Amino acid sequence: MADKHVVRFEPVGIEIEVGEDQTVLRAAAEQGLMLMHGCKEGQCAACKSFVLDGDDIELDRYSTFALPDYEKEEGFTLLCRAHVYEDVTIELLNYDEEMIRSGLPIVNAVAEVVVNDPVTHDLRHLVLRLVEPGELTFFPGQYVDIAVPGTGATRSFSMANTSSRDGGRLEFVIKVYPDGLFSHFLDTRVAVGDRLDLTGPFGVFTLREGHDEDLIFVGGGAGLAPILALLRSMAERGIRRRATFYYGARRRRDLCFERELRALEHTLPGFRYVPALSEPSSEEEWDGEVGLITDVLERHERDLKGAHAYLCGPPPMVEAAMPLLAALGVPQKHIYYDKFTTTG
Repeated sequence: MADKHVVRFEPVGIEIEVGEDQTVLRAAAEQGLMLMHGCKEGQCAACKSFVLDGDDIELDRYSTFALPDYEKEEGFTLLCRAHVYEDVTIELLNYDEEMIRSGLPIVNAVAEVVVNDPVTHDLRHLVLRLVEPGELTFFPGQYVDIAVPGTGATRSFSMANTSSRDGGRLEFVIKVYPDGLFSHFLDTRVAVGDRLDLTGPFGVFTLREGHDEDLIFVGGGAGLAPILALLRSMAERGIRRRATFYYGARRRRDLCFERELRALEHTLPGFRYVPALSEPSSEEEWDGEVGLITDVLERHERDLKGAHAYLCGPPPMVEAAMPLLAALGVPQKHIYYDKFTTTG
């Protein structure tokens, strides 16, 4: 059994034991701590933290875009890649004290494929039914890791539904990449009745409780899934906060779940759905917004002081939206994001 060491997180004053064979992030999740993170692959920098005390830390492979060499030398680290070989103290730079102690148990599960249908030319609607166990507790907006059979690899996907209580169902919207390890497998081999192994839940892209401020959702591609989960949860729970969902796509054919999103405009008081096409085709009928979704957001909004913003989609979209939202008045601590990075 691997040796364990104490990791102390400041400024929250929480200590956990971490095995040398675990990353700090994984050990925290297994012990019910919801630390800020995104890709778990060392690419997005959401879990970047600072080492206050302790030197014997090794990192699994990561991107220097997420952690440049000079930052590593200064003492920064990525919790999703970090293995500790002595007791250490780490300063959390990006954390939500409201949620940090509210983690749910991580479960290993087996699920059966119920639906595997295209909803656009490159987005797939995957629905699974849990077999063992028959239910998985998660917060709307969280994700699970699904194993790619025969590879030893996993890929992370957000649930689009709000719970598994409806027959043990888990619903996903997954982008198919031509060379994607899981998405190619999904596109060419996965059939109804097949079984997949998954682990979760993970993630902190969840609606913060006890607030009534306006909500801004910004999404693109498969980033639709967790935002749809949050909107569905608001409808189920009767949450009446004013909310706007800006969704960016290239062409009309890239939009999906349109009927449900338009129906939510009637179900949720004060909710608006604003899709925008960045490259509309002259062959497609479109009288909606045109341009990058961040440009559309800037045209529509003038003062977002005090609002809460949730961003989910490709990293360039998220990175462009964050400073814009801050400039429009959204407090930095109330900008929550999930970058849908690709692995590789």
